[in-house]
Parts: sequence; structure tokens; C-alpha cells
Amino acid sequence: MMPAARESLLDAAYTALARRPWSAVRMVDVAAAAGVSRQTLYNEFGSKEGLARALVRREADGYLAGVERALATHSDARERLTATAEWTAALARDNALVRAMLTGCWSERLPAPTLSAVPSTSAVPAQRRADGPLPSPGDFVALVRDRAVVVISGPGINKSDVADLARSCELVVRLALSCVAAPPGEGGVADLVRSALHR
Repeated sequence: MMPAARESLLDAAYTALARRPWSAVRMVDVAAAAGVSRQTLYNEFGSKEGLARALVRREADGYLAGVERALATHSDARERLTATAEWTAALARDNALVRAMLTGCWSERLPAPTLSAVPSTSAVPAQRRADGPLPSPGDFVALVRDRAVVVISGPGINKSDVADLARSCELVVRLALSCVAAPPGEGGVADLVRSALHR
């Protein structure tokens, strides 16, 4: 199957999930919305659980790609971290799957795939990847922190500065996640991050 068709199916599943609980999303409706047969959907994802895992994997990848963009937006380290925190809070506000992945709070409306790898019999490489381990909230904190450290620390930075930078990056990620759980007031995420980094 073409990657574009896989994306169409994932888009259809995402749209269906926005309209009704995952338990009420029917594979036949997802296939019809994407303009493919139900058999094609099963060939690609194996099962509804496989579709859920692929959808969660895609949203996780989209979040992390946005982190990369946010980190590349500015040259100033504080602004890079602020942009990353703002992206995290904004996407989690708008995307229930990302919010659930980042917080570990899966509502009954959402699919809740097991985070550990599941046995994969799929011949589809993208599905084999989706059947692998899915990131936990702690994994996301570590992934974003480590990526920020790599982007922000230049060559020749000493070990103690790297450790301090890692702590600051992790603080920002955790601050962003707290803004997901309890949205900040006026000034928003950016003011919180800037004041936290102003020590």
C-alpha cells in the first residue's frame, strides 16, 4: 500500500476519534472515509489495536517533529526552550492523543494501547515500528530534554555545563507538561519558562 493511503486511513481514524469515543469508531467507517476497502485497512494495520498503535505513533512523531522545529526557530537558548514549551502546551491543548501521551491520562474516549511492544506479524515496516514500544510520559521528557541539550550545547561545552543545561531543559519540559494539566493564566507558558530560566 502507498504511504499516502496509510496516511489517509490514519487521518480518517483521527477524524473519527474527534467525533466519537474510540470504542464507537468502526473499522468499516474508517476505511470508507479513506476511500479504501475494509480489507485494505486490515492488511495495513492488522486490527483495530494495530490502527490505534499506528495513530498514537504518528501523533508522537508529529509532536517530536514539532519539538525539532521549535528548537530550530531561534538562536537564543532561552527562546528555543520557550518555543518548545509553547509548542508542547499548544499541541496538547488541541490534540487529545498527544495530551494523553504526555500526561499518561488516557480518557475512556481514547484508545489506550499498551506502551510496551506487541508481537508484530505485519509485513508493513511502518506497522512493525508502530507495534514496537510507544513512548511513556517519562520517555517524552527524556527525548525532548536530550534533543534540546544536543541542539543548544555547542562543541567544547564542559560536562558540568551540560549537566546544568540538561536540568534546565528538563525543568522546561516538565513546566510545559504542568501547563497541559493546569493551563496558566495571562502571560501563559512563555512567561513561566522565562522566569524559571532567569535564575
